[in-house]
Amino acid sequence: MALAQFLSRGPYFLKSLTVTSLGRMLKTPVCSWNNYLRKVSVHGGKSISTKIVLGIETSCDDTGAAVVDETGSILGEALHSQTDVHLKTGGIIPPVAQQLHQENIARIVQHAVSASGVSMEDISAVATTVMPGLALSLGIGLKYSLELVKKHRKPFIPIHHMEAHALTVRLTDLVPFPFLVLLVSGGHCILAVAQGVSDFLLLGQTKDIAPGDMLDKVARSLSLHNHPECSGMTGGRAIETLAQQGNILRYKFTIPMQRYRDCAFSFAGLQSEITRKISKEEKAEGLQEGQHLSCIPDLAAAALYTMTVHIAERTHRAILFCKEKGIIPPGKETLVVSGGVASNQYVRRSLQLLADATNFTLVCPPPRLCTDNGVMIAWNGIEKLSVGLDIFYNVEHFRAPLGTDISEQVKEAFIKVPALNLAV
Repeated sequence: MALAQFLSRGPYFLKSLTVTSLGRMLKTPVCSWNNYLRKVSVHGGKSISTKIVLGIETSCDDTGAAVVDETGSILGEALHSQTDVHLKTGGIIPPVAQQLHQENIARIVQHAVSASGVSMEDISAVATTVMPGLALSLGIGLKYSLELVKKHRKPFIPIHHMEAHALTVRLTDLVPFPFLVLLVSGGHCILAVAQGVSDFLLLGQTKDIAPGDMLDKVARSLSLHNHPECSGMTGGRAIETLAQQGNILRYKFTIPMQRYRDCAFSFAGLQSEITRKISKEEKAEGLQEGQHLSCIPDLAAAALYTMTVHIAERTHRAILFCKEKGIIPPGKETLVVSGGVASNQYVRRSLQLLADATNFTLVCPPPRLCTDNGVMIAWNGIEKLSVGLDIFYNVEHFRAPLGTDISEQVKEAFIKVPALNLAV
C-alpha cells in the first residue's frame, strides 16, 4: 500500500493501529511514517503519540540530551563530546569532566528541546542517568534534572545506564523479550538476559576493568595519541584501525579465565601482559623520544584478538546456559550487543560468527547509538513510562535497579565451551 494512499484514510483509522501493524501494512521504513504519525491531530489537536520523554545523560564524559516519543521518533537531540580535551590529558580526569558538564548541560538540554519542536509542557517525564558512572559527572545531570522536574512539575524517571544501553536496540529494531544482551563499553562488560523493562537476569560481569578501558590503556602504552595514523582517535578506535594492518599470529597473549566455567570477565591481567610486552619491544628496538614501535600493528591485532576471544567465549557459555535452562524460548534466540565497544567492527564480526554457529540472531544498535547519548536515556524512559515502572513524583526518593544476579547458577552449570575460530 502506498504511503500517501494509506495516510489518506485519516487519523481515526491510524489511531486503531499499532506501530507493528502499521509497519507491516506500509512496508516502508519507520521514519517515513513515524514523523507523520506524531503530527496527526485528533480530538481537538491532541497528538496520537502522547508520551514524550526528555532524556539527560552525563554518566562519564559526554553531555547528552534528547527528546523521544513513544513511536520511537527522535524529535530532537544534542551532544557535547569531551573527547578532544581528555585525549590531551591521556585520560578522563573526573573534576575536569564535571566542570565541562556544568558548562554545557543547560545549552545541550535547551538545544534538544528546541530542536524537538515541543515545549516542556508537552513533555511527559524527564529521564536521567543516575547510575553507574563517574559520581561527579552523574551529579551534574541529576542536579539539573531535579531542578527541571520541580520547576515544570514533571515526573522523574531514574535510569540505570546499562539498562539504557541494553534496551536501545528496541528503538531501532522490533526485538521482543526475552533476549540475551552483551554490554561492552569503556566502563562495563556485562552479560544478562533482558526479560522485560527493568527485569534482568545478570549472568556475569567484569571483575576488574572493562574492555574499552583496557584498549585505552594499551593505546596509551603505545603512545598512539601522537601516532600519525591515529590523530584525534580514542584509544579503542586507534587500536582497531592499526590492528587491520597487523598479524594476529606474531604475538600470543593469554586468554583470560579459561579455567573458570562461568560468564565473568577479566581484562586487567591481559592489559598488564600486553604492557610488559610493549616495554620489552621498546628496549629491543632502542626507541628514541617521539618514536613508535615498528610492530605496533601486530601488537594491536594480537591485543584486539585476545580480548575478543575472551568476550566471545564467555558469551558462548551464556548462550549455552540459556539453551540448557530454557531461559530463552526456541525461535526467539537473539543476542543483542550494545555499548561503546560494540562499535568495534572486529568484535561485531566475531560475535556474528558466534551467533551463526549457535543459531542466534545478532542485533546491534547503529554505531552512533552504541556510545553514550541522550537518545538511549529518553527511550529507556519511554519504555518505563509505557509499563508504569520507576516513575517518581517525589524526587527525594528514587531508585534505579538493574536485575537479579544468577551468576552462581551459571558457575554451577559448569558448561564447557567448544572451540570457535575467530581469526577473521
